[in-house]
Amino acid sequence: MKTKTVFYCTECGNETPKWAGRCPACGAWNSIVEQADKPVKSGRKPASARAIKPVPITEIGTADEIRFSTGMGELDRVLGGGAVKGSLVLVGGAPGIGKSTLMLQICKKLGEFARVLYVSGEESAHQLKLRAQRLDAESDNLYVLSETCLGNILECVRSEQPDVLIVDSIQTLYNEDLDSPAGGVGQVKDCTMALMQLAKGQGVTVFVIGHVNKEGSIAGPKVLEHMVDCVLYFEGDQHMTYRILRAAKNRFGATNEIGVFEMMDRGLREVENPSEMLLSGRPKDAPGTCVTCAMEGARPVLAEVQALIAPASASNPRRMSNGFDYNRAAMLLAVLEKRGGLKVSQCDAYLNIIGGLTLEEPAADLAAVVAIASSYLDKPVPDHMAAIGEVGLSGEIRSISHLEQRLTEVHRLGFTQCMIPARRARELKPLPGLELLPVQNIAQALRLLVREK
Repeated sequence: MKTKTVFYCTECGNETPKWAGRCPACGAWNSIVEQADKPVKSGRKPASARAIKPVPITEIGTADEIRFSTGMGELDRVLGGGAVKGSLVLVGGAPGIGKSTLMLQICKKLGEFARVLYVSGEESAHQLKLRAQRLDAESDNLYVLSETCLGNILECVRSEQPDVLIVDSIQTLYNEDLDSPAGGVGQVKDCTMALMQLAKGQGVTVFVIGHVNKEGSIAGPKVLEHMVDCVLYFEGDQHMTYRILRAAKNRFGATNEIGVFEMMDRGLREVENPSEMLLSGRPKDAPGTCVTCAMEGARPVLAEVQALIAPASASNPRRMSNGFDYNRAAMLLAVLEKRGGLKVSQCDAYLNIIGGLTLEEPAADLAAVVAIASSYLDKPVPDHMAAIGEVGLSGEIRSISHLEQRLTEVHRLGFTQCMIPARRARELKPLPGLELLPVQNIAQALRLLVREK
């Protein structure tokens, strides 16, 4: 006999007799979830409730968490130095991007010192065997289980007692106490909560794979981010070879760290020098391209910004951007016309970041402006020149953070000139072979572009 279930709103806690798309109390959309109702007998308190006692924060130990390497340096970097024992890690991304491949590849290294249980609700044990052979991920300590029932999985964990549990994927799991189908909001959250209690209670390191579509489906990892310890997202186009693993949340390390991988026939290969990879194949003496340096967590990464300015074929010019914020690109075009004197308002404008990288910080503004001006003037930016700086609405070039680290990376990749904010030029230690070009506004940057050969 199934346990009685109740529906409640995750925003206001209001209970409803049935599921609805919108909460009738607070009006929040997609916030109604299903949960098993397990009432407590009257007159008695649960044993766990009687044992609860707060602890003074001064008496809590500060011992470091137990970390271990996953065998892949790029993944360890994103996790903050390695996986933490008893943590719950969510690996999200579009279907087919490489999440399952990454998780299966680390099993061989983990199998050298730990018992690993790989639970797959999408593939049979035979399919996992064939893929493990192709990826060279076989290990005597790697156990596979093709199961979707949460109760059976937890029972297997209790009997096998693995050190690492990998669940592929969370959308396929279901709790038989709930009437909703697998993949629903209630099922996904309930299964994740059970896995979190398993990780914290028994010290098992749990990796959970979750699929996210282009719209960021509510049944995907978006509703689980507050429950897990670490959120990793795979980014990149399935038709491209490079993948970027980004940490959106990490309770045990820095966020916004990235790891770069290349999808090969035998699995994912680590890219230890992403700057060189992102700049490979850069055209020489081509207008409309400029290099900048972005900070991805604690790692400086060089990125190529490409722009194309063409006469508008209609009365309403087109504006498109890929890997660069659309609204910020429109703002830079307006500043370039008003403060730089370039009539780009009647032109189609396209902005692209090479390699699938997404630049969200304002330090890439100056490179975007230089690339747009280079395409408009049909004058190439020198191959040995980079540009770093934020552009304000009055056309001024403002200072940015971690400029020394960025310049060191620019110098390491062989660039000999770099445009920087004039305000920071005197504070910087000169690097041999790297000429700093301080600019106060975009007008100076454009004059410098026209003058450079």
